[in-house]
Amino acid sequence: MAPNETSTQPSSPQSATKASSRRASSASPEKPPGPLSITTVPSERETIKVNNANATDLKNACDDALKRYLSRPNLFKQIHLHTDVKLTLGWTSVFVAAATGLYGWKTEFEQAKPAVWAGFILYAILTTLQTLYAYFVEGDVIFVGRRKSFCKRIFTEKITISSRTTPVSSPAPIASPSNAPSYSLNITYLQSTSGGKSLLCKNRTQGSQEYSVFFDEKGVMAQEIFERWVGELVEAAMEGKST
Repeated sequence: MAPNETSTQPSSPQSATKASSRRASSASPEKPPGPLSITTVPSERETIKVNNANATDLKNACDDALKRYLSRPNLFKQIHLHTDVKLTLGWTSVFVAAATGLYGWKTEFEQAKPAVWAGFILYAILTTLQTLYAYFVEGDVIFVGRRKSFCKRIFTEKITISSRTTPVSSPAPIASPSNAPSYSLNITYLQSTSGGKSLLCKNRTQGSQEYSVFFDEKGVMAQEIFERWVGELVEAAMEGKST
């Protein structure tokens, strides 16, 4: 872990984790409602069960739960820019490949060679751009959300969350509660006004928690514990404070 980063750990497996944050600027004077102030009806949750011996399944389940939790009414509207860009590049490359193949099939070989080569080069460029975008631009980002609120003036909030799995420090079974991989979040929160021209605050928070806190031995997710942990991290970022 980097020297200027902190992580949160629970006082017990049944207690929610407190968030730690690094203040990038002064906290905004306005305080829109945070995730913890908007309750979730337990009956609205569907049971989530995964293979808790597979770190990828654990991360994907946490990513999906985070998106559902923060996309609730009165919270953040998810922005799908990264997904849209990748889909556009992907589908365009598919159409180029299909058109090139169709043209090469219907046209004599020598006559079709220049167009086929052009189609092949364009296809390679598009697929390369898609890969580079996913790696360098999107990276570990799993959620980008925006919300507008009014209190004497219109405020715009933007939250960007990245996630990753922190591996165990020594060889051990993934399902072992004493030495399990962790789910790490990096949260950036911006609040602005005047259509984004005036930045009121920019705060960052980082938190990490073992998957074994969120999943039992059967792989069933304790969604309430996970949501409270995420909510506390987000609210710490919104308030720009260390707890």
